[in-house]
Amino acid sequence: MDSGLYAAYTGLLGRMQALDTVANNLANASTPGFRAQQDYFRSVLSGEGSTDSQVGQAVNNFGVLGGNVPDFSQGQLMQTGNPLDLALDGQGFFMLQTKDGTRYTRDGSFQRSNAGQLVTQLGEPVLDSAGKPITVPSGNVHVAPDGTISVAGAVIGKIAVVDFAADAMLTQDGTNRFAASPSMLSKASLATVHQGALEGANEDAIHGTMHLILVQRQAEMMQKALSVFDTDFDKTAAEEIPKV
Repeated sequence: MDSGLYAAYTGLLGRMQALDTVANNLANASTPGFRAQQDYFRSVLSGEGSTDSQVGQAVNNFGVLGGNVPDFSQGQLMQTGNPLDLALDGQGFFMLQTKDGTRYTRDGSFQRSNAGQLVTQLGEPVLDSAGKPITVPSGNVHVAPDGTISVAGAVIGKIAVVDFAADAMLTQDGTNRFAASPSMLSKASLATVHQGALEGANEDAIHGTMHLILVQRQAEMMQKALSVFDTDFDKTAAEEIPKV
């Protein structure tokens, strides 16, 4: 069979999968701390014996998307003037205590709860370097570049900013947070904490829109290619098979 059919099929499958990734990136272009997803490829078939047949070998000559991985490049810092908004410049994550366990995020849009704890917009405690919730008394809050928090000149704690080993597998949990095994924590991060600012997504709306249009056009091209092959096969079946 013509390998061009397989090329068109896997191309269309890959572009349709990529559309989901690109659309999600674009939808979160204004989400603080969001990390865009990047696609990676694999063979169409997998498992023992997947390439034993001629068809299997032909199909596996063309890759499809195997999934996506987060892009951890830096997002743009945006000044907000809110003393409890914190942004990270450099590699690292804030630690959160959630109902599902510890989670890690770049979104520093924090606030003070009624109980006086530093929490996320969802009310989840932000953890200090000892892994404990941070209580913030009333008063003028100052956060140093290393994460040390002081109120009215008195140090009350230090917000945890952690990093992971280079080969650590971080699993996305929600829009802008990640789950990971604590054993993969490598060391305290060297990232600088900026008070009164938030880090934006590392996907901008203009680039995301252009990418979405490109992938849509690629998918349309693959659909047209499949139509050509389908028409060609129908013609062959109608003209050649009756002669057999």
